[in-house]
Amino acid sequence: MKKLRLDHELPRSTEKWGWRFHHLGIPTTSKRPDEKYIPHLKMYVSGFETSPYGVEWMRFETDSPVNELIQSVPHIAFMVEDLDEALEGKEVISSPDKPSKGVRVAMIKHNGAPVELIAFEK
Repeated sequence: MKKLRLDHELPRSTEKWGWRFHHLGIPTTSKRPDEKYIPHLKMYVSGFETSPYGVEWMRFETDSPVNELIQSVPHIAFMVEDLDEALEGKEVISSPDKPSKGVRVAMIKHNGAPVELIAFEK
């Protein structure tokens, strides 16, 4: 029988796998102050650089190539040591990509929600 997590226990991703919270991404259709445009993804992001809680807003153009689930459901992002290892056995919905120098990201699907995994070069 599978052990259920108790209220006071940390999720397995942080307790056992060592993943660390990075941000929460929230899709929106409203323009927000200080949006930055990401041309190859046809999307705008805002809030990440100034939020003390790691909240990032994402607004997508209608023809954005980003997976529909990511465009419509908030996601949580974790920093991982080894992205390829973290992806093993997971349902990948956005293949590993290098959005900026020294950064690799991918998105997985868990219980109908997107989860972003981020690895930084050391």
